[in-house]
Amino acid sequence: MIEAWFDGACEPTNPGGHTSCASLVRVDGQIVHQSARYIGFGPTMSNNVAEYCGFIDAILQVKQLDGPAIIRGDSQLVIKQLRGAWRAKAGLYLPYYQEAVTLLDHERDRVTLQWIPREENEECDVGTKAVLTQRGIRLRAR
Repeated sequence: MIEAWFDGACEPTNPGGHTSCASLVRVDGQIVHQSARYIGFGPTMSNNVAEYCGFIDAILQVKQLDGPAIIRGDSQLVIKQLRGAWRAKAGLYLPYYQEAVTLLDHERDRVTLQWIPREENEECDVGTKAVLTQRGIRLRAR
């Protein structure tokens, strides 16, 4: 079984802050991919942009593997839009949404999307925060 998780962050302000994303992929419980990266800073950045970047990173890894997969994330926006439950109308994330849909459309027959609470996405959450703190970016208290 292929299991993937993704997350994104925008700090210390959203929108307009510094963004990062993380992804994790396990096959039969073993980690085969884990990454966290800085995306960018400024008026074109938002938490939703970061979340979509995390999803894109995860699905690009899943595409390289054979078999059914589940991709989990704590962004209701990303999960519900990609499932078709919510429409993508406008926003900084729109180009990333379009890329995510294109990637997912080729894998829809074998990939399931699942929303999870933040507490179940801790590994990716830690990754996004670590990227930002390593750059000296002050995080908002939660």
